[in-house]
Formats: sequence, C-alpha cells, structure tokens
Amino acid sequence: MITWHCQPFNALSTFILYDLLKLRCNVFVVEQNCPFPELDGLDTLPNTRHLYALKDNHIIAYARLLAKEDCYPAHTSIGRVVVEQENRKDKIGHILMKNAVQETLKLWPNIPIKIGAQSHLEKFYQSHGFMTVSAPYMEDGIEHYLMTRDPEATN
Repeated sequence: MITWHCQPFNALSTFILYDLLKLRCNVFVVEQNCPFPELDGLDTLPNTRHLYALKDNHIIAYARLLAKEDCYPAHTSIGRVVVEQENRKDKIGHILMKNAVQETLKLWPNIPIKIGAQSHLEKFYQSHGFMTVSAPYMEDGIEHYLMTRDPEATN
C-alpha cells in the first residue's frame, strides 16, 4: 500500500530525510550522471513542503513544493520530481504530479506554478496542464524548458 505525505522540513524524521535525499541523489546524480549541488538551501525554507510516497516504509516518489518568491518572484514551483527506478513502470509519476499540483494549489491558491523541466519530460508535464514558455536551455548538462501552469488549468 502507498501512502502520501506532505510535510515541512522540520517535521521530517531523520529516516525520511535520509531516504528522500538518497532517492534524489541516486536518480539525479548517479543515474543521470550529473554532479550538481543537490543540497541547495531550499529544502529547509519555512514554506517548503516535501511531498513523498511511502511503500513498505520506503520512499518511492518525491517532489519539492516551493512558495512564491522562494524560487520565482511571481510563481510557486514544483521541483526535484523523482520516482524510484523500480516503480516507474507503475505510472507513479503521474500520481505524484497530480498530487504535487493539488498540494501546491491548496497551499498557495490562485498562484501559477513554474517548473524547470528536463526536455525529455516536456510531454509528461504538458499532460498535467503545464505549457512550455521558454526556448531550451542547459542546466547541469541537461536540456530543460521553463514551463508554467495556470491555477485554473483543468489537467
């Protein structure tokens, strides 16, 4: 059974914190072969929320929700979107994004969401109501697009 949780940094147990950082590093640094400053100071901000899915007491999916002005001046943001490799076949990523959008809009209603999406996931994010608003750009050696989602989008 999968359970979903959305917590501020100070409510995370040390086990959960370790597990979510391990998942992020395993995917973003090791699997994608992309050394970058994973610990960027945004995790501990007072308004940041950590959305994660637990299965058998283990994090299998995660997203970081950021308040307006913590990342972008006029938008909230969803970042560090990640699903454990063994669980990707189960389409958990779509459930994760649906929950991330819902939680973000519940926390910060009527504020558009902006993300920096890896370009190979552009269609995935479009299926969740995001629109591409930039030309491709390189970040940490991976091509990205800026994408936004209007709070009234229906996807």
